[in-house]
Amino acid sequence: MTDEPRFFTVADFETESGVVLPEARLAYRVFGSPDAPRGAVLVPSHFMAGSADNEFLIGEGLALDPAEWFVVATDLLGNGVSSSPSNTPAPFVGPRFPVTTIRDTIALIRRLLTEELGVDHLAAVVGFSMGAEQAFQLAVSAPGFVDRVVALAGTARCWPHGVARLEGQLAALFADPAFAGGEYEEQPVAGIRAFGTVWAAWLYSQQWWRDELWREADPDATFESTMAGFRDDFLPGADANDVVLHCRTWQQHDVGTTPGFDGNTLAALTSIEVPVLVMPGETDLYFPVDDARYEAEQIPHAVFLPIPSLWGHPAGAGASPADLDFVNRAVRRFLADEPIPEAEDVKPRS
Repeated sequence: MTDEPRFFTVADFETESGVVLPEARLAYRVFGSPDAPRGAVLVPSHFMAGSADNEFLIGEGLALDPAEWFVVATDLLGNGVSSSPSNTPAPFVGPRFPVTTIRDTIALIRRLLTEELGVDHLAAVVGFSMGAEQAFQLAVSAPGFVDRVVALAGTARCWPHGVARLEGQLAALFADPAFAGGEYEEQPVAGIRAFGTVWAAWLYSQQWWRDELWREADPDATFESTMAGFRDDFLPGADANDVVLHCRTWQQHDVGTTPGFDGNTLAALTSIEVPVLVMPGETDLYFPVDDARYEAEQIPHAVFLPIPSLWGHPAGAGASPADLDFVNRAVRRFLADEPIPEAEDVKPRS
């Protein structure tokens, strides 16, 4: 793993909103060799995370072993490392930064792969959460570019319930007068704490809280200390405008709005011709299992495999030892075109 991210820069990058950024920067890291025996795999980042935050998948003995794969991990626009409200100079600093889309990031990723890294074909794309949104989008935007898709705890569209959830979390942040419409001089600490507190209730399952599973990570933890962690240390060092942008990017994502599909999500999913491993968390409240199943039923070659876990959304990132083993074993089998015994039989809708 490289210690610091690399940067791919594109001048005069036109976003889907029509705003042209004089310079768009995409941060990334690479693992393994370009001539790795099994080919190249893309791992796009998730909400307010980066290319260094895939330790649950990338490494010796894991599904994406750099001895076997050339792994390219990328940072989603707006995460504070790639071009973001917090690091872009005027006139696009802070709240004046455009609301970038998943497709904006995918456009940069494709150029990174082909122009900078010489990768004109991927064996797979594997993404968790907002990374799964990018995985679906790549399959729709670039037919034939990738052989297999793995979506961990993420869907191809932010369905209305997800939009409403994010709106509630943003409302907690916006209620802090210090946010000032994004024109703050210092971070709106109270708003960020409120955002983290609301986030906590959605992250894990109801039974996770009832069974006090926070003790598995820290036997001395209490409910109070767990909530204090979300209130006081949620996304440490994050910029509030970056958080808002990622929420807006998440809310508006829909593969159906890809040019050529006229807003038809199901038609976009039906167009995916390669095998797709859809792995929702059974208790995920962010990307519910029923939404994932509904989407899988539209994909001609979908393998549907819910993660049997009480750890909610983080199960898709191997939150518990059992989750970590389940995810890596399934991804490894899928990429090797081996049967996955636990997979459900999902029939494409006619």
